[in-house]
Formats: sequence, structure tokens, C-alpha cells
Amino acid sequence: MTPPHGTPNPPPDPPRGAGAGARELWVWVAGTGVGCLLVLLAAGRTWVTVKGAGVVAPTGGDLSPALTPIGLAGLAGVVAVLATRGVGRRIVGALLALCGVGAAASAWTAAGRVTVLEWLRGHNAVQAASGIDWEPVTFWPVVAVAGGVLMAVGGIVAVVRGGRWVGMSARYQRPDGAAPKADDRSMWDALDRGDDPTDSR
Repeated sequence: MTPPHGTPNPPPDPPRGAGAGARELWVWVAGTGVGCLLVLLAAGRTWVTVKGAGVVAPTGGDLSPALTPIGLAGLAGVVAVLATRGVGRRIVGALLALCGVGAAASAWTAAGRVTVLEWLRGHNAVQAASGIDWEPVTFWPVVAVAGGVLMAVGGIVAVVRGGRWVGMSARYQRPDGAAPKADDRSMWDALDRGDDPTDSR
């Protein structure tokens, strides 16, 4: 049925599954983003408790300088997944998964006894001569590994499910993919008044 003159056409119904896909996307953003933030948070915390005056204790970023760049790269990957679609989104997801694996592996290696001893001796040369009494802080390495796992899982999910998610530009597109059309009668009415319907000012 043709709508009466002057009544705008009703907007088309959104495609089926669009709402569920959007919710899944934002759940993914939250989970993967938290993983990246956990890596960054753990990288800035002290991973070793030391005893003795003047002894410097290392942070996670000191023991593994790659942790902070990986966390930042992960956040950039989350934004890139939102901005891309199709094959590009899957590629970003694969890179994000690699970042997660790298973060977890780096945290695991950094928390090792050999790595910690080398760092303490290299940055506390005077105290190292008589021995340095230290204990590991296990909480922050575990947080970093957990963050890396979240990033890796998020990357894998983006590869497998990313093709079903909407992109940032989808809100400006018609569900059928067609470009929006101007109302023909409105254009003719504007021409009758002497207005230019193509003038966007």
C-alpha cells in the first residue's frame, strides 16, 4: 500500500540477528579489552619483593620490556576489529591472538628465577656481592598471563565469528546495502520553489 502524500516511508526492518551480533561484538570488546588492560596493569607492578637497603625491585615491564608494547598493540587491535570487516577483521583477529600468546609467554619467562636473578644482579651490583634476599610476587605474573590468554581467545573468536559482526560504518548503511534515496516528490517541490535540492548548505 502506497503511503499518503507527505507521509515518510517507514524505515526498513533491521536484518535478523543484527541485534544479537552487536551484543556479541560488544561483549567481545569488553572481554578482550580487559585482557589488554590486565597485561598493561601487571607490567607496571612490582613482581619481586626484596630485602635490604638500596635494593631495586623490578616491575613486570622491567623483566619483560615487551609486555607494555604488546598490551598497547592489543588495544589497537580491538579498535581495528571495530573498524574493519571481512578478511581484514580476520587478519586483525589473528594478529591479536598472536599478541595474546606473546604476552602470556613473555610473562611466564619474566617470572622465572633465572630472569629475576639476572635483573637483580645487573641493577644491584653492590648488593649482589653479598647476596640479595628476594621473593617472587606471584599475583602479578598470573594477572599478566590471564590477560594474555584473554587476548589470545579474543583474537581466535574474532577470526571465527568476526564475519558476523557489524562494522562501525554499518549504522550509516541501509540493511540491504543500497544507498539511501532522496524522495523524488520533495526534489520536484524544491525545484518548483527555486531551491537547489543538491545544495547541502
